[in-house]
Amino acid sequence: MESFDYKIVEEAAKQLYIRALCDLPPDVREAIKKAAARETQPTAKEVFKAMLAAIDIADEKKTLICQDTGLPLYMLKIGSRFHWDGAEIKDRIHEGAKRATLEFPFRSSATDFLTRVNSQTSVGRGLPVLYVDFLKDADYLEMLMIPKGSGSENMSTLKMFIPADGINALKKFVLDSVIAAGANPCPPGIIGVGMGGTADLVMRLAKEAIARPVGRRNPDPEIAKMEQELEDAINATGSGPMGLGGDVSTLAVHIETAHTHITLNPVAINTQCWPARRARARIYPDGRVEYGY
Repeated sequence: MESFDYKIVEEAAKQLYIRALCDLPPDVREAIKKAAARETQPTAKEVFKAMLAAIDIADEKKTLICQDTGLPLYMLKIGSRFHWDGAEIKDRIHEGAKRATLEFPFRSSATDFLTRVNSQTSVGRGLPVLYVDFLKDADYLEMLMIPKGSGSENMSTLKMFIPADGINALKKFVLDSVIAAGANPCPPGIIGVGMGGTADLVMRLAKEAIARPVGRRNPDPEIAKMEQELEDAINATGSGPMGLGGDVSTLAVHIETAHTHITLNPVAINTQCWPARRARARIYPDGRVEYGY
């Protein structure tokens, strides 16, 4: 059996949490700059100026972009050409997220749902959240880390439509949900939409949608068309950055889909706030780690 030092996974999990909180992906930076350039409303222009200043300060001081360090979510893709130990990976990611919180250090947001006692480590029962998928003909482990703040996560919605409701009802639900969320998810961010599957799968699809680089369209032309249509409709509301009015109310709408039951048509929405934070690592069997976004 192949040997591998799983402390490398632990260290990568730690570094990813810290990197995601402090180093905004290039596509997000560019999207915010473009949004600021096209904004015409004076108040909104000042909001964008403050956002860009926050990014600059985080870069200069190597510190957090936002005080809400979120709940840790790791999306894993496991290569089939190496004998990866899944249970060990899970344990090491748990320790890595814990170490990031204690060693950086930053605020833990993880609490018991009933007692509200904070673990002070960002981990606990069910945390970190792990999504696992597999890669054929690859030997590496890929980890994508997303810290999920409560302002945006609290605006998550799910509705179980039926086919008779029609596609327009799904679109209206997305638009109505974004309008109802208002300033709570710290817009303009990414609106992740899941369509199809089951109740649990559709919410996962929405979460995966926010992990896509800003503005990268769904490869299905019809879905890409719907993304653009919803993006235009949301920006036309005039809600603007932080809900204070303006031309730009979202940076992008991303939709992920799955086949569903003949009598189902579920839709889920998961919003990412304006600093759409994420960090990625690819870990190879020889111990090499490549970091990115």
